[in-house]
This record gives sequence, C-alpha cells and structure tokens, in this order.
Amino acid sequence: MTDLAAAPDSPDAVKQPQRPKLREVLGPGLITGASDDDPSGIATYSQAGAQFGYDLGWIMLFSWPLMCAIQEISARIGRITGRGIAGNLKLHYPASLLHGIVALLVVANTINLGADLGAMAAALQLLIGGPQLFYVALFAVASALLEIFVRYSRYVSVLKWLTVSLFAYVGVALIVKLPWGTVAHALIIPDIAFNAAYLTVVVAILGTTISPYLFFWQAEEEVEDVQERAGAKPLIRAPDQATQELRRIRWDTIIGMGFSNVVALFIILTTAATLHAHGVTDIQTSAQAAQALKPIAGRFAFLIFALGIIGTGLLALPVLAGSSAYALGEVFGWHVGLTRKPGRAKGFYVTIAAATLVGAALNFTPIDPIKALFWSAVVNGVVAVPVMVMMMLLARNPKAMGIFRLPRVLSIVGWVATATMTLAAIGMFATMGK
Repeated sequence: MTDLAAAPDSPDAVKQPQRPKLREVLGPGLITGASDDDPSGIATYSQAGAQFGYDLGWIMLFSWPLMCAIQEISARIGRITGRGIAGNLKLHYPASLLHGIVALLVVANTINLGADLGAMAAALQLLIGGPQLFYVALFAVASALLEIFVRYSRYVSVLKWLTVSLFAYVGVALIVKLPWGTVAHALIIPDIAFNAAYLTVVVAILGTTISPYLFFWQAEEEVEDVQERAGAKPLIRAPDQATQELRRIRWDTIIGMGFSNVVALFIILTTAATLHAHGVTDIQTSAQAAQALKPIAGRFAFLIFALGIIGTGLLALPVLAGSSAYALGEVFGWHVGLTRKPGRAKGFYVTIAAATLVGAALNFTPIDPIKALFWSAVVNGVVAVPVMVMMMLLARNPKAMGIFRLPRVLSIVGWVATATMTLAAIGMFATMGK
C-alpha cells in the first residue's frame, strides 16, 4: 500500500497513485453500507417481498443514488472538519435542536439494538436449539467487549470481513428460481399504490436504508481514520490532501451503498419468489422469514438465510451502539473514539456498553422489541428528515466547511433525498385511517 501516513510536505512523502487499489479505497463506506442490512433491515425487506411481491424492488434502485449522496455528505463533514455531525451541530446550531436530534437517535438505536439481538438469538436457536435469552446476553456481551477492548485498526478489519456474510442473501437468491422477466418488468415499470399499507412499507424501507445512525457513524469513522493515520489531518487544515481523500470517500461510498442495496434487493426478490408466491404475506422478524423459507425453498436456503442474520447482526451492533456513543460524547464534550483506550474515553465506552445492554434487556421485559422492529424503521424514516435538513445546511455552511462547499450535483441529489424522505413520511401520515 502506498504510504498514506507520510505528511504531504515531508521528505518521505510518496506521491499517491491516481487509482488506488480497491482494498485501499474500501473502509467506512463499505462497513456503513453493510451494517445497513442488519437483522431489522432484513425483516423490513422480507416483509416488503412477502407482502407485495416484486412491486417494491424498485425502491432499492431509486434509493441508491440518494443514499450515496447523503452518506458521502456525512463522510465529507467528518473528513473536512475533523468532527462528527453532533460536534458540528453543537458548534454551529442551537443546543435545543442538537439535544432533540440526539435523543431521537439514541432511542431509535437502542430499540434497534434490542430487536437485532433478539433476531440473532432467534436465528441461532433455529439452527442449534437452546435458550434464546442466553444467546441474547451472549451476543450483547461479546459485541460490547470486542468494541471496547479490541484495537481500532484490528476491529475495523474484522468488520470488513463480516461484510462477506451479506453474500448469503445473494446465495439464497441463486438457489431460488427467480422469474427474471417478471422481476425486470417490476423494477422498470413498478406498480405503485397510494394507500397506507404500501406507503408505510415504503417509509420503512427508506427508513432502514437511509437511516440517521448511518450518517453519524460514517462521519465519525472518517474522524477516526484521520486520528489513526500519522500525517492525516482534517481537510480544512490540510487542503492539499483533499483530492485524494475526497476521491476515496466517493468510491468507498458508492461501492458500499451499492453493495448494501443489491443485497437488500435480493432479499426482497427471494421472499417475493418464495413466501409471497406461497401466500405467506405477514413476516414480523428476520428469523421468521428464515423459518418460513425452510419448507418452501429447502433446508440449505434456510441455513444460509439464518447464518446471514447472525453475521449481519454482529456487523450492525457496534455501528448502532457506536453511533449513539459518538453523538452523546460530542454533545457532552467527552473524549470519543474507538482509537482511544477505555481509560481515556470512559463516558464513550460506558455508553457503548449501556446501549448494548439496555437493548439486550428489552428482550427480558414484557416489551417486545421484535414487534417494534418494523415501526422503528418507520420512525427512523421520519426522524431522518430533520437530521438530513440540518446536514445539508451544515455541509453548505462556510463557517464549518471552509472552502469545501458541496459540489452542485451532490447538493442537488442530497436535497432530492431529503425531499423524498419528507414526501414519503407525509404520504404515510396522510393515508393512515383510509
């Protein structure tokens, strides 16, 4: 790998290649995109395919450029300013606005954590039997300990390898015989319905695809990357590093979000071809989707689907807990970052542990986080709107971004993404009760 660590003006600096290798490009964007297909996302996509067949696959194609734009903007904010989204909002906007956004983020993330832990435990129980609640505790403790005590660079490499688990859903689609002509027609000429059931699922898909915790995580991982690499600085202080870094961010985000959306599309297509085609239209959890596949698509498809739930959950848990910890840490002025040792960022790591354990605890109470799963995606879709508005304003604020104003095309697509989320939420509320 060409030496990215050397300072650009040092005698040991090496000129960067114009086209870095793929493994050098992939990082925060890949992990962020892959974590988007967590067990709660799998449940949402499975419900979409089971309930509406192939009719909602088009959303994954439509949302890809929107997702790329908003995630690239998130990454640019972190890399340019050297602060996360919460830190920038604290510096440039009213505290009441920041506190409201972060409170909604933490609540949604904690519910999501509980649902993901429950889904992972249910999937493992389907595979090997045993006590589901024990598996919830096991996954929670293991995830928290790894995130707190494993060195950042090593932990990121583990998360990158966990993205391979998403190929399970491509594998399931290859096992199931898909009617590609019907699929292509539904993707190109979708049958869109303007009713509460359809629009609620649309908002749920958008909410689990364009989700606030992903914005906070990718911005902060760019900050972490700067802190981890010697010679790297926030671009506002080192504009000579901008060309290489902004190019890397763009390709990392395009590939990561593309990977995420392709996997989500395959989940919708697989459940449409199996569950919907056999009259199974009500799927509440990802584990239920895996179980329903068994008599229809066979044991092998069931096995791959269930293992994928566990793998994607292990990838998503640290992202959910970490994004909450980053946001709260910046609000309260704590030392934050996975590159820091636990003793140097106590509040940050305590938040990671607390968010994970509270999420796990929801599975031990009468509150059923699994039933709240689908609606947490809907809530994420609604909460994303004010967060995206503030991000767009922040990214165009010269006091925050200096000379690095948003390119026109990126700005337009970012506002289109924000408008899309707004209209989807309005449409859902307008059709409720009809």
